[in-house]
Amino acid sequence: MKLKNLIISFLVILTGWFLLTWSLDIKSVLIGIGLSALLALLFCGNCTIFSEMKLTPKSLIYTIIYLFVFMIELIKANIDVTRRVLSPSLPINPGIVKVDTHLKSKMARLILANSITLTPGTFTIEVHENTFYIHWIDVKHADEVHATEDLVRKFENLLEEIYE
Repeated sequence: MKLKNLIISFLVILTGWFLLTWSLDIKSVLIGIGLSALLALLFCGNCTIFSEMKLTPKSLIYTIIYLFVFMIELIKANIDVTRRVLSPSLPINPGIVKVDTHLKSKMARLILANSITLTPGTFTIEVHENTFYIHWIDVKHADEVHATEDLVRKFENLLEEIYE
């Protein structure tokens, strides 16, 4: 369990290093590996943040798929909000909707809440166990079942494969 957390922490930090430096120079790679290992040991020696994550080839593939799905939803939401800003005559119907998730993992629920919030036009206001309250710029469905389908399911099914 502890080794798994260290490995995942190391990989996350190293990925961040590569994204920041954008270099495959041998010095940069070695420094990144060294710093990532040091930071993982210092800050995640006793952490349990990744304990619920599966470390299998299937979960890694689903993580990549999740990132693509999130990026597509992010682009779609940005286009929608931009249209609403540039054309104020477009109708909006703001409101707070209640949605439910069947995710059991705390980390999966955290990622779901953040994914919803990071998508323009939606904002996770409150989370109570499996119930999320979300401010939505244009409420299409006030009932819980349809709102859950629109806002949660596209992320939830993938997160389930990664964390549960």
